Amino acid sequence: MAEAPVRVLAIHAHPDDIEFQCAGTLALLGKAGCHLTLATMTPGDCGSVEHDAEAIAAIRRREAKEAADLLGAGYHCLEFRDLSIFNDDLSRRRVVEFLRKVRPDLILTAPPADYLADHEATHLLVRDACFIAPIPNYATRQWEPAPALDRIPHLYLVDPIDGRDRDGNPVTPHFSVDITEFWSLKQQMLECHASQRNWLMRQHGIDEYMSIQEKWSTHRGKEIGVAYAEGFRQYTVHPYPHENLLLELIGQDGRGKATAPRDTLG
Repeated sequence: MAEAPVRVLAIHAHPDDIEFQCAGTLALLGKAGCHLTLATMTPGDCGSVEHDAEAIAAIRRREAKEAADLLGAGYHCLEFRDLSIFNDDLSRRRVVEFLRKVRPDLILTAPPADYLADHEATHLLVRDACFIAPIPNYATRQWEPAPALDRIPHLYLVDPIDGRDRDGNPVTPHFSVDITEFWSLKQQMLECHASQRNWLMRQHGIDEYMSIQEKWSTHRGKEIGVAYAEGFRQYTVHPYPHENLLLELIGQDGRGKATAPRDTLG
């Protein structure tokens, strides 16, 4: 009987966060044969001056699904609301239940310190859910709850926006992934989020959406001698897995060099 492929979950606060920070790496994991799921905590319901919250949420869920479709990935929204993600008991149980249903072996999520509270709360909820999801006696109080995970997933943190924490201090990644092969796909995925691009044009007064993505991917690329890259830190505190499954799967050393890839069957 064939083993199941490694299951990868990318979960961040809002539609388009994943496209900025880790879409190229997800494409490499997909190429390696991994099963991919993309998730956002909210549907981007505050991101418009033209539509009410319900209307813009529907638009942005559709855009997020279109981006995920380009990867051959599933998309889910956990249905929190913009600027209302908090690290409380009910929220934690909701995220734990989601992890138990998706059953990831490897997770990419938000960093602990970033410019926006939603990002930081997402980090805390996902980090703790990784630890809690394998505990059978932790009840999520959801309808038809999924069984506990077999183990704590491998946990990776994407760059904060512009590679800086909330105080503007640079954040150094543990390693970077050469995404040059899938740069065009990363751009196409971000282009799916037309409503967010329009919102930011209204908010900032300039169209910097696509240029920010390219600027930062180029910056990380130069650090390891490639055209485009994405930076990550691996969370390895105490019981969390220490081996770098991500790099093993995609066949890179984290410094721009190729290695022999690992079999993706978990």
